[in-house]
Amino acid sequence: MEIKILSYRISDFPSHFTTENYSVVLWKGSGVFSVDDINYSYKGYNILFLSPYQKLKLVSETDENIDVLLFHGDFYCIEYHKEEVACNGLLFNNIYLNPGIELSKENYEYILELFNHIKKEETENHQFSQSIIKTYIQLILAICSKQKSGIENTSVINEKLPNKNAVEFQKLLEINFKNEKELSFYSDQLNITNNTLSKVVKKEFSKTPTQLINERIILESKKLLHLTYRSIKEIASELGFDDEFYFSRYFKKAMGCSPKQYREKVGISVVAKMSM
Repeated sequence: MEIKILSYRISDFPSHFTTENYSVVLWKGSGVFSVDDINYSYKGYNILFLSPYQKLKLVSETDENIDVLLFHGDFYCIEYHKEEVACNGLLFNNIYLNPGIELSKENYEYILELFNHIKKEETENHQFSQSIIKTYIQLILAICSKQKSGIENTSVINEKLPNKNAVEFQKLLEINFKNEKELSFYSDQLNITNNTLSKVVKKEFSKTPTQLINERIILESKKLLHLTYRSIKEIASELGFDDEFYFSRYFKKAMGCSPKQYREKVGISVVAKMSM
């Protein structure tokens, strides 16, 4: 399957949703969703962006319709189109941001209409259908990138400044995650206790420092598996693992599949193929 739209009542939605595809989930109502066991509350009109093998659970206070757009990376490569829609790192593949957006009613209805257009093209399957569907996907991602970018900019202007230690932790993590996987390294660098660092990071990002360290390693693992032809042994070494098999166990514990299985299901991106 390269692209598909699935429709459910929320009461019929899988209790543990995960797939090898990129997923765009559209629904309304209120409740709590969790992505990779991190909880987020929601209300109103909502859209959620999931990368391959992220795990979604949804607990809703109402039984509404929910629509899920699934597309494989071979069909629409977000890395290849990232300059056009700015979605990679904003909608997908960002461990620091909420993966969901509260939409305006107008944008919700417009995106739902685009979903219906995709369904129509999917059934007609004429020679231009794939190009038209890709254009619809690009439009959905562009609309949501614009709205999320506006939300992030507004929050910076209107809300209190983020905690300095949390921001410095994020900077340190981006530089050191491949070689420094212990919480104590980061607290020592910031000259604060592990407990203090855990509290400020949890308050800022809704995740503990240890969760963010692990998620950053897994995110880089997925990028290297999808965007390069490097062997699993080479990827393990680049990420600071002395043992390829320990890396594979570490990855499988987080993702539910081995690095080899992930690469087989998700595939190697056109970006890697173009760089050869």
